[in-house]
Amino acid sequence: MVGLGLELDADPLLWWQYLPATERLTELLRAPGNARPDTISAQSNPGEHDAPTGRYVHVELDGLDHRIYYEEAGQGVPLLLQHTAGSHGLQWRHLFENPAITDHFRLIAYDLPFHGKSIPPTGRTWWEEPYKLTGDFLRQVPLALSAALGLDRPAFMGCSVGGLLALDLALHHPDHFRSVVAIEGALHIGGDFDKQFGMSHPQVGGLSKARMMEGLCSPTSPTAYVKEISQVYSAGWPPVFLGDLWYYLVDYDIRDRAHEIDTDQCGVHILNGEYDYTGSVKKGRAAHQAIAGSTHAEMSGIGHFPMAENPDLFMNYLLPVLDQVRKLAEEAQ
Repeated sequence: MVGLGLELDADPLLWWQYLPATERLTELLRAPGNARPDTISAQSNPGEHDAPTGRYVHVELDGLDHRIYYEEAGQGVPLLLQHTAGSHGLQWRHLFENPAITDHFRLIAYDLPFHGKSIPPTGRTWWEEPYKLTGDFLRQVPLALSAALGLDRPAFMGCSVGGLLALDLALHHPDHFRSVVAIEGALHIGGDFDKQFGMSHPQVGGLSKARMMEGLCSPTSPTAYVKEISQVYSAGWPPVFLGDLWYYLVDYDIRDRAHEIDTDQCGVHILNGEYDYTGSVKKGRAAHQAIAGSTHAEMSGIGHFPMAENPDLFMNYLLPVLDQVRKLAEEAQ
């Protein structure tokens, strides 16, 4: 609504509580011509395994042991995959099944601590403190994981929080990554963190958070995939999404330093979905203009979760970028 120039003037708690109803009303008012397909036909046979295998690896973060879960498939250029705020590595599942990618890349999708199958550390009383994701901690994760897996300057791709992290890594650790792909990337998101209290409030159900995520998707993305996204969000630990937004809205801001990013040392590619009103096309374009040598593309018909909400359409934008990432890696050998 911010992008439309609209403002809210109501009890914020009531707004959060009635968000699912207002989202449903919006769906009912939508023109029939914009209807999205509901279901996706099964493309696998009983007993057939998907491509990725999952493992746990121990890494040290902030001086403590963390048990990190990751899934991988493919061979070639190592490519670390960072999920969005409040979610986990499941979002990347469609990439694992695409030979056009896995024939050239070793995909590694990991869950951040406190997310998915990466449980909190047992070495501190984390339940006695508020969960807030900071850039100092977040940047450690792909660095530690890369070292633990013995990766040599992998590529990195992230979406939302991960998209911001991609640019953060290009700025702070260009010597560790050959290229980064910032999906829904920007120099700064901004916003009032305190107004997001409904993400973790005893009087607001998980469905509100889930329905808000549906509102970030394109109206033409398949319903089955959109509902998959919202199911994951509604099932998560309540404080984790709100805490992740600390990095997304408050901690991250590279507007004054983006010009320092050297794309000769670390390639930078930025992709933004047409229907994403947070990491908007406008913000992605501003990042591209500030980072000399970067590339940028607007993804028509896509929202905030390209790889999860409409993977087939997303491939039209992703594959050309990955070709550039692969060629750069091959030239460096």
